[in-house]
Amino acid sequence: MLKVAVLISGAGTNLRALLEAAAAPDFPARVVVVGADRPAEGFAHAEEFGIPTFSVPFRAFESRQAWGAELLAQLDIWDADLLVLSGLMRLLPPDVVAAKAPAIINTHPAYLPEFPGAHAVRDALAAGAVETGASVIVVDEGVDTGPILAQERVSVEPGDSEASLHERIKPVERRLLIDTVRAIATGELTLPEPTR
Repeated sequence: MLKVAVLISGAGTNLRALLEAAAAPDFPARVVVVGADRPAEGFAHAEEFGIPTFSVPFRAFESRQAWGAELLAQLDIWDADLLVLSGLMRLLPPDVVAAKAPAIINTHPAYLPEFPGAHAVRDALAAGAVETGASVIVVDEGVDTGPILAQERVSVEPGDSEASLHERIKPVERRLLIDTVRAIATGELTLPEPTR
């Protein structure tokens, strides 16, 4: 059984989808802990499913490196096989990536390498793209630059707003995340080492 730790920053909609999938008896992975870098609404999902939580508030540390060291210490307690970034709105420090790679995956609301960064949906609309997508990647030290594990196109419809487009991307992101975790757990997918 693959043990999964999840890091969030907000509402945790991808987390909820993963928790629901993992609750099925035949799903080959279990979420063992949920952590956040700030007070996060998504902890409510973890609590509903009886999953322990921890918080390592970024602003409580004098440096990103110090924050990363405490985050790593918390993660090490749970000895998870896979770390899922689920809406974590902060780059992991290089020490954390080095310690956990390649077993760190992230979802992104674009068809990478198109539209990396925190404003992918807005950027796709601003560029006049007729399609964007969703991706699941291995996390490296860059911004959405790691090896791509799964992705799917999503059309941009006439009159789409950032919110309406994002709402159509989210279900695709959730499905790709669940399928990727399942494939890693069964050995169908081997995580490639990020290039350095």
